[in-house]
Amino acid sequence: MRETPRARRLNDAVQEAIAFILEEDVSDPRLELVTVTGADVTKDLSVARVYVTAHGGEERYAEVLAGLESAKGRIRSLLARRVPMRQTPELRFEVDTSVDAGMRMSEALSDVPPTLAARREAGEDEAADSGMGVGGAATDADEAGGEA
Repeated sequence: MRETPRARRLNDAVQEAIAFILEEDVSDPRLELVTVTGADVTKDLSVARVYVTAHGGEERYAEVLAGLESAKGRIRSLLARRVPMRQTPELRFEVDTSVDAGMRMSEALSDVPPTLAARREAGEDEAADSGMGVGGAATDADEAGGEA
């Protein structure tokens, strides 16, 4: 579904406001170093899915979600003060796994064996030589000369 500019601005405003609220107004130690990576508010403003991430494994995510659930009412009331909306949406917090997936891919790419990298460089050099160069130009000249 296409996101309108107005919906994008609202999503960004909700994301920024909740990030600020978590940083400045909520003192739960379970919510330290939590990053709000996105927010998705439904068209009727009834629900806002808020995507968060934190360093750590599954236990850390469970801890973060428990902290967010316990602070949900306070976060929602502070959100109502910061972002003007007809109604303040119900907050649903979800873990954003895309950051973890990106980190895993980055680590996998950094562990490329040196032999594979050498093969790749050699393959690129051969491809460059076969497509261009003196041999190709001579063949074209020979064909042009033979037809004349």
